[in-house]
Amino acid sequence: MTIALERAVDTIDPITLLDDGLTNRLARRITTDHPAIKEAAARRIVGQAAAFIAASGQRPGQSLAPSKLVDYGWHAFILHTVDYAEFCQRVVGCFVHHVPTDEDEEPEHGGAAARERTLAAIHTAGYTVDAELWRSTADCNQCHAGCHDSPKSG
Repeated sequence: MTIALERAVDTIDPITLLDDGLTNRLARRITTDHPAIKEAAARRIVGQAAAFIAASGQRPGQSLAPSKLVDYGWHAFILHTVDYAEFCQRVVGCFVHHVPTDEDEEPEHGGAAARERTLAAIHTAGYTVDAELWRSTADCNQCHAGCHDSPKSG
């Protein structure tokens, strides 16, 4: 009889990738843009966005996708271009581009598969996954800018 033992993996809280000042600015942007989100949740979103960006940079071309809530954090971060570029360089070693899918394009093997790939990539990269923030993938294909909250082009 063979028993496979899975070694426990220690993960890092991804919020530690950011300093408090930047975390506060990004959380404030999220709560301003999405008033239903409270500050504590916004801070968690910022952390998961940092983990998503770090994992995405380590797995280029893997069709990773943020959840709807984590996408709020990514968009807030992208608006702070200097901080975002510095973070990408420091954590990933290169700029991590936001590459939305085309209007008629589905994520590789569907949204559920993209979610599972993304969560596995974050965990493999060594970051804690906040499962409550990953209930669904973001829909980044219905607008001209490729962002779920951007207005459609007319």
